[in-house]
Amino acid sequence: MWSTPTGDELVRLLGTLANPHRLRVVAALRTERAYVSELARELRISRALLQVHLRKLEAAGLVTATFEVGADGKTMRFYELTPFAVTLTPDTIAAAVPTLSTPDSVQGDGEGGRP
Repeated sequence: MWSTPTGDELVRLLGTLANPHRLRVVAALRTERAYVSELARELRISRALLQVHLRKLEAAGLVTATFEVGADGKTMRFYELTPFAVTLTPDTIAAAVPTLSTPDSVQGDGEGGRP
């Protein structure tokens, strides 16, 4: 995934990973999939907070989720990491910049029209 990302893909990827909780989730899922409660215990964060971060990672295409029914009949949502690799260099950024779809409201330093 994303060996040569577009500008928008690169912004989405870097924005998604620019959070310590999400980095910890990626690190925890690198070797095996996990269900939400298990992952929340391992990372020592609430399930609600974990769900917020998992949704963002899923929207960015970095994790996928599947539902499975356990032996006790409860449905569990398992998450696993989607393999990805991006080499971030000045050349990668330069190649991605022309493909950015910058909103008209962003000008100057990217702070909503401030020069």
